[in-house]
Amino acid sequence: MSEYLRRALVASPTAQAQTARASLADAWDWCTIEEADVVIALGGDGFMLQTLHTLLDMRRANVPVFGMNLGTVGFLMNEWRQHDLEERLSNARAFKVTPLLMTATGIDGRIHTMPAINEISLLRETRQTAKLEVRVNDRIVLEELACDGILAATPAGSTAYNLSAHGPILPLGSAMIALTPISAFRPRRWRGAILPDKARVSLRVLDPGKRPVSAVADQREIRDVAQVDIAIDRARELTLLFDPEHALDDRITMEQFVA
Repeated sequence: MSEYLRRALVASPTAQAQTARASLADAWDWCTIEEADVVIALGGDGFMLQTLHTLLDMRRANVPVFGMNLGTVGFLMNEWRQHDLEERLSNARAFKVTPLLMTATGIDGRIHTMPAINEISLLRETRQTAKLEVRVNDRIVLEELACDGILAATPAGSTAYNLSAHGPILPLGSAMIALTPISAFRPRRWRGAILPDKARVSLRVLDPGKRPVSAVADQREIRDVAQVDIAIDRARELTLLFDPEHALDDRITMEQFVA
């Protein structure tokens, strides 16, 4: 029998996910997410991120999540099946995901702090190229990066936006962060960096009045930032549950061989 006695069921608002939720509604005695030992999430990767952020906001990062794919890609999800969920929970493998923490200072001086499970990205807001100063551990490594933006990705997020921006795939458990430029103009040959996850990254916007930049932590955006500081947030480690044949580390590894 599964060790998770109190289970919460959440689903994305799509018709397919809501139909699946209805089919599971009578299977167990479900509880609220505030009381749960485990959360069953029905939807796609976006909904999984939303669920994980909900747990972070509630300070319940220790509650594991078992996702079933009723979206498009489902990289963070298991296959949708309803008949053997008890057995799957008992046999599931747990994978730890450590989020990043973004501290964004706006040009108005206000400070915003947000976690990111996949990536933190800085993006130009207008037709003007963004110009950024890049620091790593308080050392200036790029005095001026002219680009459409830049992102810092976790291993779990390295196959998402980071990969689309031609960043590297990081194996789960590699204790690395990918720092990847988005359409870099100068220096044109810079393709990014792989940093140890203990590194502290600071991105200062040069001329933010003329060249405004927004900062995005997964799906949450702050407009008109002056500086963004990024560090790993070990205090809020999350747990994802996967079927043994559908493990996240294997999926990340195999993504390197997709043509």
